[in-house]
Amino acid sequence: MRQILFREALREAMTEEMRRDPRVFLMGEEVAEYNGAYKVSQGLLDEFGYGRVIDTPIAELGFAGIGVGAAMNGLRPIIEFMTFNFSLVAIDQIINGAAKILSMSGGQYSCPIVFRGPTGSAGQLGAQHSQNFENWFANTPGLKVVVPSNPYDAKGLLKTAIRDEDPVIFMESEVMYGDKGEVPEGDYTIPFGKANVVQTGTDVTIVTFGKMLSRVVMPAVVELAKKGVSVEVIDLRTVKPIDYQTVLASVKKTNRCVVVEEAWPLAAISSEITYHVQRHAFDYLDAPVVRVNNKDVSLPYAATLIDVILPNIKQTIDAVETVLYRK
Repeated sequence: MRQILFREALREAMTEEMRRDPRVFLMGEEVAEYNGAYKVSQGLLDEFGYGRVIDTPIAELGFAGIGVGAAMNGLRPIIEFMTFNFSLVAIDQIINGAAKILSMSGGQYSCPIVFRGPTGSAGQLGAQHSQNFENWFANTPGLKVVVPSNPYDAKGLLKTAIRDEDPVIFMESEVMYGDKGEVPEGDYTIPFGKANVVQTGTDVTIVTFGKMLSRVVMPAVVELAKKGVSVEVIDLRTVKPIDYQTVLASVKKTNRCVVVEEAWPLAAISSEITYHVQRHAFDYLDAPVVRVNNKDVSLPYAATLIDVILPNIKQTIDAVETVLYRK
């Protein structure tokens, strides 16, 4: 095992898969000459050349469409969005193209494509660059949606995504590209739909995914431990498919549940988790499920307002104390 950066784990996954399968190629803005906006693709152009590491104009609709067509014709594209906020320009290609072609062609065409890039807030980037669309894409039949929380998962899940026969939305976080974590050398994959029990506990279950795990949940867990609260932490890893069984097994043990998600509250992934817990573990609950989400507003530029709007450590601690009837 080695300590490597999140961006390096992603780079290793793409490099190893491009070496393994000549059908895999990378396309997006600044992925070649500039080595990637966040240096995820650094060195790939030198090894694989312009035919497989392709710089594009600022035209998401165009290069997403090229990727969908390439996938339908036997290639395995990785399409990088500089941020998933820009995927809205290409959303017709993703929703009405990639996600539907298998069913609309009666199984004649598959679309093995990966759309990847940053999601969520990354500081003071303003309302148009700070959004979470995981639930949007997860609500579309035909798409799989992956949100890794650490370098180990990033590499294993991206390799799985590149090998998958279906279109995969692979959502990262700009603030995590510099995070370090243990990653083994060589080939490994992580299956979709299998959550990770990050920490076992007895008093309450916290369900989360993506950067909320390291930035909010685990710091809150440390503080809660000082108060004698034993928390079980579940990292979903993928939000389409969702590993409901692991969540339900945990809640049946702890009898309480908090869901932490960086997204607007209406029709969120946390809403879905909450529904399944009350539907399938109602008799085990000792308190209503509590969610911690963004406030239902666009994210402003002001840092003081960002702190209020995004999920934070205090809100998570308060939510746990609420389900424990301490507040």
